Amino acid sequence: MTRQKIEIKKIENITARQVTFSKRRRGLFKKALELSTLCDAEIALIVFSTTGKLYHYATSSMPQNERKRYALLKKELEKKTMELRHIMGENLQELSLEELKKLEKSVHISLSRVNEIKDQSNLKEITFLQKVTISQLKL
Repeated sequence: MTRQKIEIKKIENITARQVTFSKRRRGLFKKALELSTLCDAEIALIVFSTTGKLYHYATSSMPQNERKRYALLKKELEKKTMELRHIMGENLQELSLEELKKLEKSVHISLSRVNEIKDQSNLKEITFLQKVTISQLKL
């Protein structure tokens, strides 16, 4: 009796998708270990979940500084992800007063930039409409 072929498509059920991801991730890491052992290959895997969580695997023969670099990048990614969530208004209760003030200042600076770009766009639109109006008045 042979195994049935599974249709490859996105799993709609979020819980089932997460369970499948976890199982397949473990299987992928196991295959990487086997390939490394059998073929004496240097292997590095980096996997991101749909939530943005980073999973990694590296063979023991990889240089230590590369692992440190990946760990540093992982920490930086987690930090940037948290910063983005804070900017989006999530998890603000975990911030200190000083961090909230810094975030508020950053939001004000960004708002100023958006307003400048909007004003420039409006000015271009007004100039264009004035030219169109003048050209139509000449007709």
